[in-house]
Amino acid sequence: MVDPLAEIIGLLKPRAVFSKVISGAGSWAVRYSAFGEPSFCTMLDGECILAVDGQEPVALMAGDFVLLPATPGFTLSSSITALPVFKDPASAEVRDDEVRHGRADGPPEARMLGGYFAFDSPDAKLLVSLLPTLLHLRGVERLTVLVQLVRGESIEQRPGRDLVLGRLVEVLLIEALRLTSGNEASPGLLRGLADPRLRIALRYMHSDPAVAWTVKELAHKAALSRSAFFERFSREVGLAPMEYLHAWRMALAKNLLRQNKVSLNDIAAKVGYGSASSFSTAFSRHVGVAPSAYLCEISQQQ
Repeated sequence: MVDPLAEIIGLLKPRAVFSKVISGAGSWAVRYSAFGEPSFCTMLDGECILAVDGQEPVALMAGDFVLLPATPGFTLSSSITALPVFKDPASAEVRDDEVRHGRADGPPEARMLGGYFAFDSPDAKLLVSLLPTLLHLRGVERLTVLVQLVRGESIEQRPGRDLVLGRLVEVLLIEALRLTSGNEASPGLLRGLADPRLRIALRYMHSDPAVAWTVKELAHKAALSRSAFFERFSREVGLAPMEYLHAWRMALAKNLLRQNKVSLNDIAAKVGYGSASSFSTAFSRHVGVAPSAYLCEISQQQ
C-alpha cells in the first residue's frame, strides 16, 4: 500500500527555499506576524525561547529542530520576560551573512539556521491543515544535516538547484513528520496514522481512491464497528471519513488537471466517479468552478 504521509508531501510540491543564519546576544525578543508559508530552523548554538501563537512556549537548545507548516505569528526571545520588538524579515540587519538580534557587539549567545519555502499546490491549505501547527524535535542529528544541505544548495546557483531543493525539502518534511509522536500532535494525519486501526483505513483510501468506499467498509478494514470507526476517525483526523476521502479525491483531481495529460473520463475513474459528468458536478461543488474553468485558471497562471 502507498504511504499517505509521503503522498501528501509529494502533492504539496515544496519549492523556492530561502535560508539564513539568525543570532542573538544579550536581552532580546522579536515578534513576527503570521507568515502563512512553511518555515523551519535548527539550533546551532546556545538557547532561546520560541512562543508560537496558540501554543505553549518552548525552550530551544543546540540540536533542536522546529517546523511550522503554516507559520502563524510567533515571538523569538532570549528570555520569556524580554519585551518583543516587531520585525520585518525583509529589512532585518544582516552582518556576515547573519541576521543579528539584541546586542550588536561581541560573539552571539544563540545561533540558529532558519528558512522558509512555499508549497506549489492548489490544496496547500487543506493538506497543511492535516499537519501539526508546531513540530519540535530534539537531538535528531540528521535533521540538522538536512537543514545544512538545504542551506548550502539554496545559496549556490548550480545546475538542477530547484529540483535538488525540492527533493531535499520533501525529505526534510517526511523525516520531521515521521519522527513526531502522533499521539502528541493536534488532530490530523499524524494522529490518524499513529492509530493502528485508523492507519489501515487511511492506507486503503490512499491506495485505492477509485473504490466506492463506505464508512461500513472502511470500518470493517479497520476491525471496528461503524459507529466506533466514525467517531474515532473524526476525533483523531479532524474530518469525518467520507469528508476526508472526498477532499483527498479532489486534491488528486486538481493535480491531474494541472498535468493536463488525462481526459475527464480518466480522471473521474481514477478518483472514484462513474462518469465525467458526475465528477464534474462533485468537482464544481467542492472547488466552486467546473473542471474546464479550473483548467482555464491554471493556463492563465502559467
